[in-house]
Amino acid sequence: MAFNPGKLAAEWVAAWNAHDLDRVLALYSDDFEMASPAILTRGHDPSGSLRGKANVAAYWRKALARFPGLRFDLKRVYASPNSIVISYANTRGDDVCEYLQVDADGLIVRGAAHHG
Repeated sequence: MAFNPGKLAAEWVAAWNAHDLDRVLALYSDDFEMASPAILTRGHDPSGSLRGKANVAAYWRKALARFPGLRFDLKRVYASPNSIVISYANTRGDDVCEYLQVDADGLIVRGAAHHG
């Protein structure tokens, strides 16, 4: 599957806005790693990172329950040959950038949230 940055960004935002965790997770490899300041501040892991679908799914499931009105408003997508940065405003209106690195199959293998 060819990597299409615009398509990945659109599907990523749509899956989150649909609150469809299975749809979100389908975009990721089984052993992907996610880093976020929220992982640290909410006490999930002192490293601020989680690895693997099961671990990240549990974290994201709690986040979706905590924010039932979750919505991401896409601002801009930045692309490189094997990654994208998605700039968006979250439910609270905060600016966020997500760095997403993909493998040869176009699945996300590494992600990092950057909150403004």
